[in-house]
Amino acid sequence: MTDQGRPSVTIIGGGASGVLLAAHLLRDPASDIAVTLLERRGEFGQGVAYSASQRDHKVNVPARGMSAFADDPDHFWRWLQAQNYPSPTGSWVFVPRRLYGTYLEHVLGEAARLRPGRLTVQAEEAVAVRQGATDVETVLANGTIIASDHAVLAVGHETQPARGRGIAVRIGSPEDTPLDPDAPVMILGSGLSMVDTWLSLAQIEHRGPILVVSRNGFLPKGHRDVPALPIDEAEVPFGTSLPHFLTWFRALVADTEAQGSDWRSVIDGLRPFNQRIWQSWTEHTKRQALRHLRPWWNIHRHRLPPEQHERLSAAIAGGQVQLIAAEFVGIERHGAGVRATIRPRGQQDRQALDVARVYDCGGVTVDVETSSNPIIRDLIANGTGRPDPLHIGLDVDENCCVITAAGATSSHLLAVGPLTRGRFFEIEAVPDIRKQCADIARRLLEG
Repeated sequence: MTDQGRPSVTIIGGGASGVLLAAHLLRDPASDIAVTLLERRGEFGQGVAYSASQRDHKVNVPARGMSAFADDPDHFWRWLQAQNYPSPTGSWVFVPRRLYGTYLEHVLGEAARLRPGRLTVQAEEAVAVRQGATDVETVLANGTIIASDHAVLAVGHETQPARGRGIAVRIGSPEDTPLDPDAPVMILGSGLSMVDTWLSLAQIEHRGPILVVSRNGFLPKGHRDVPALPIDEAEVPFGTSLPHFLTWFRALVADTEAQGSDWRSVIDGLRPFNQRIWQSWTEHTKRQALRHLRPWWNIHRHRLPPEQHERLSAAIAGGQVQLIAAEFVGIERHGAGVRATIRPRGQQDRQALDVARVYDCGGVTVDVETSSNPIIRDLIANGTGRPDPLHIGLDVDENCCVITAAGATSSHLLAVGPLTRGRFFEIEAVPDIRKQCADIARRLLEG
């Protein structure tokens, strides 16, 4: 213990994962644990996901599933009602992401109010951690060192740099200067980030053609308010090959639809078992799933709010949005615009397309060794942490303790949220992260 016998935790990252963990640590009135929450931007609860400023950028989970606390599932819905948020469909409503960020700020503020003196927040950047025999030191960019019993990495998602040596841009970045509203543009990627970019273009009434290029040509599916299918644990084929698992899964979907139900019920019914399914697979099967299954899984698992899906479908049907299944080869400046080279799926020949701008919506960083976060680079460089075998996150054990380069399990350094995707895979959304945070908080409070 680092403060006269008082247990202490430093949380590095003040996005959703960090705020949820802090709130869970501070729920127990019997504990006097001291929590320090670090976020370099000074905006707590925002992060990559919930800092979106546009009203059309919405959470893709209905309000009924977005409580900060799994054991109080109506917590977010009650807060929404207290804000007089209009919802003719009740808790089946998809709110703006910025509003959910405000809710997380409220959750953190309530935790501080109810447990005075136990929470410290700092608008500082952590650049390194150093483990001792009985504690861990967090080194800040300003030179300050914070000693605590435990440190938890909650750095969340990290966006890849835009491709093409700065020729492609991110929507809303300083490079995203005003466009001719009739100019053609290209979007690389067809997932949820693409939808955000398309919505941003729609908000400024962009009229020109929008070419959406992705390797598989998939688009996210839309939500429907259907119940999750009850699935018995004994029915799930844990630890089998990917072909065997997919045969079982497709048969279950076909049977469910034959009975008049919806495939979404199967996806949602499988959710309690997703992490265990992933962990039951061999590394070879996991690699197969990442390469071949993940694009299909993402569009069915991470769905769009119904109204957004309807708007996007109408834009495609009307011809403004054109979906192209192709491999992105490269881009170069061409006059006042950009020339993009692609290879359409199933073809050998390349195709050059001239557009005014290319928006890169390639998603989050998948190789942790390419991280631009100084604390992650430092961890890997000094062996305090190591990439998981698939390099999609840090290597952690079943309790989220970071594993060193030598294979030892840290007793003082943990990770939470998307950084642990190599171990848990399904750890992107609030319903999964809040459970992980509750489990970590319980173990830390038990000592």
